[in-house]
Amino acid sequence: MRRYHISYFFGQALQGIWRNGVMSFASIAVLMSCLVVLGAFTLLIVNINTNLENLDEANKIIVFLDYDLTEEQIVDIERQIKKIDEAKTIKRITADEALRKLAQRAGENASLYDDYYKDNPLSDSFEITYDDAKDLTTIEFELQGIEGVRKYRDQRYIVNLISDIKNGVLFVFLWFLAILFIVSVFIIINTIKLSVYSRKSEISIMRYVGATGWFISLPFILEGAIIGLFASVIAYFVEEYIYKSFVGSLGISIEIITLIPFSELAGGILAVFIIIGVTTGIMGSSISLSKYTKK
Repeated sequence: MRRYHISYFFGQALQGIWRNGVMSFASIAVLMSCLVVLGAFTLLIVNINTNLENLDEANKIIVFLDYDLTEEQIVDIERQIKKIDEAKTIKRITADEALRKLAQRAGENASLYDDYYKDNPLSDSFEITYDDAKDLTTIEFELQGIEGVRKYRDQRYIVNLISDIKNGVLFVFLWFLAILFIVSVFIIINTIKLSVYSRKSEISIMRYVGATGWFISLPFILEGAIIGLFASVIAYFVEEYIYKSFVGSLGISIEIITLIPFSELAGGILAVFIIIGVTTGIMGSSISLSKYTKK
């Protein structure tokens, strides 16, 4: 019996993809979209968890001052804050220090802040810590009466808000992802079905001459795997572009948010994309073959 090199099966798989170009493109596009959504939600959850970890002191208030205050005015504000009995510690953060912290958090995206060093849009601020949650109301009341305080943010409120957002995102993510994967598998099933149908006569001849089931099925399995691989690689580069563009568009507006550089997650994202993409492609092929190659 003639032995076939693995390149033969890959060749047949690529021919099947080319032969059913429209459906193959649709399969790649839908699966790619699914993976991009998966990556986006994953990046969001990872960044949320990172920011929750960074909020190590829940009993903290960040007080942002008005812009263009004189040094004397800032010192006077600090003196008034120190009079608040419930304030445990008070730490001043200058606008330049805040900008440097943002740049450090940005990692590989630190260059986004270069233009702001000449004209810093941030203001000076104070970090106030307190012992008990019941002290928060008193501190906030006192801050409202201090002239020069622009706004303040309670760290505990931020923690609860981020946690609520995370839970909501996870709920939507799981349902949306399930629907997308079902659609992806369905389209791949129909793509492989078309490939099987277009080679129906050839398959009948192979069966007649005694070809084994794996010999007939392998090109179609590889076709699904290749579709998944293409979708995975494309999705990775699309995800990278979207994430970096998003981080770049935020710029200086993310005063207290830490965004993880894409390079720190790139390897894991690519690996997960490939595993899910190829597995989904093989799954779709297997389901299709179970219906159309048993005869």
